[in-house]
Amino acid sequence: MTQNPLAAYRETRVRTAGPGQLVVMLYEEAVKQCDRAIDFLDTDLKKKPANIEKINHALGKVQDIITELMASLDFEAGGDIARDLFSLYVYFNRELSEANIVKDISRVKLIRSMLAELSSAWAVAATKAQGSGDERRSGVNIAG
Repeated sequence: MTQNPLAAYRETRVRTAGPGQLVVMLYEEAVKQCDRAIDFLDTDLKKKPANIEKINHALGKVQDIITELMASLDFEAGGDIARDLFSLYVYFNRELSEANIVKDISRVKLIRSMLAELSSAWAVAATKAQGSGDERRSGVNIAG
């Protein structure tokens, strides 16, 4: 059975990534799913009711990613930063739930913007940690 080359590439990319890189990948996917939801929210939902399911699916994926990020926090190593991120993730999930219920594009755009900023910050941190060989001290335990 031959595997889809794109799926094989993605699997290899995830398997070979360090913890910081995995966090960046999660953020990038969350931003991508927010973009999908925003695109669907930007349509007339009365004319395209099927988009409601697509919005729900995309925002559900974002919430799943945020929940995974929450579960990966290491409060012992991460201290105040881990606690602050946890509070931020709780806020993100609450806002996304409410945005999904009322189909509020502005709330999704705000969360998307904040996720993109966090993604950029983590990308810088992961690059620095990888360069110093100290990626394990990120305050995030991707292994669970």
